[in-house]
Amino acid sequence: MIRLDKFVCDATGCSRSQAKRLIKSGCVTVNQTPVFTPDSKIKEGEDAVAADGRTLNLTGKVYYLLHKPAGVVSASRDAISETVLDLLKGAPGRDLFPVGRLDKDTEGLLLLTNDGALAHRLLAPGRHVEKTYLVRTDRPITQEMLDRLAQGVDIGDETPTRPAKAAFLPDEPNGLYLTLTEGRYHQVKRMLHAVGAEVTYLKRLSMGPLTLGDTLPKGSWRNLTEQEKRDLGVS
Repeated sequence: MIRLDKFVCDATGCSRSQAKRLIKSGCVTVNQTPVFTPDSKIKEGEDAVAADGRTLNLTGKVYYLLHKPAGVVSASRDAISETVLDLLKGAPGRDLFPVGRLDKDTEGLLLLTNDGALAHRLLAPGRHVEKTYLVRTDRPITQEMLDRLAQGVDIGDETPTRPAKAAFLPDEPNGLYLTLTEGRYHQVKRMLHAVGAEVTYLKRLSMGPLTLGDTLPKGSWRNLTEQEKRDLGVS
């Protein structure tokens, strides 16, 4: 269920106050019946909403969580490789883009949206949004390695990496969980290289309040839940 004024606002791109005025003027119908109350509730995907006789659809701001597989490029278009937007063909919404990027050989959670303000909040360096990765390496991980990663390491940039959270991967000596609060180029791979290991597999499990979970197959996507959108401050 969604408020009628919010639906009209999201579907047309108008402000909430403009949507309310439109509804109160009698120009908005639900299932061909004029509705004058902005806070009336409608069922998305079931109720037919129109304004001035034009059918409205929620093609305003959209938010999708994708389980990116390896081999797909985190870009809007690419002349050679399949892109993450190719996986979202048929999804409602215009001007979609990935929030940040995952390397071509990296799997896991990727947010796609057309909400530039949200993307800025999640990617701004000063926000320090946490991102957690499952990492497998070419050699066993030691406590010394975890301690160094947790403190921050020199990866050849002007400053060392920010302190990270690092923990052993249960029952897998050649692996760890790594949580970062920044997004430098190839950062996970460079951090592991700095402590003497090479990454053989990389998967992002979470970004801010969003978690990939175990039910979304590789290459599949879903809409964010209303709770996830509230957690992101967009609902």
